[in-house]
Amino acid sequence: MAPWLLPTLILAAALAMDALAVAAAQGAAYRPRLPRTLGIAAAFGAAQGLMPLAGWAIGALAIGFVSAVDHWIALALLGFLGIRMIMEGFAPPEAPRLLTGTALLAAAIATSIDAFAAGLTLPVLKAPVVTACLIIAIVTFALSWAGVRIGAAAGASLGRRAEIVGGLLLIGIGVRIFVEHQFLGG
Repeated sequence: MAPWLLPTLILAAALAMDALAVAAAQGAAYRPRLPRTLGIAAAFGAAQGLMPLAGWAIGALAIGFVSAVDHWIALALLGFLGIRMIMEGFAPPEAPRLLTGTALLAAAIATSIDAFAAGLTLPVLKAPVVTACLIIAIVTFALSWAGVRIGAAAGASLGRRAEIVGGLLLIGIGVRIFVEHQFLGG
């Protein structure tokens, strides 16, 4: 197995937690049928797959300036995103509204802002960028689809726990990158 694959899969799962939480809330509140479930999953998957590509592209322009401190940047970005996700997981729940059209697009973009920032860290993982973005998109699609279905069956509380787990995973990835580069010569 390629050394970048497992960290990329963990990153994909962690990034998908925001989308999973929203999808579970949609499922719990509205119990959408298959076409709407697929639409929700596709919107979140596409946004989560494209945003890290955009983050990577911007980061690639500046990599020469930041290569000596990229592990610090990865730790700060992933740590910040992880802490934010954990805080959102403990925040009081908001009443979900049915996501269609522009509201669904806005939710997909809003839940993928962290994926944009994580895209800056893809070179540190040494993952093929397009492959990593496809993995992130596919994992997010699958988890969002499952979130709607599980939310319809279990209720919205699942989504809040997913936020906390995703935040812990992002912090863990940031710490791993930092330790490898700072202390292990990675």
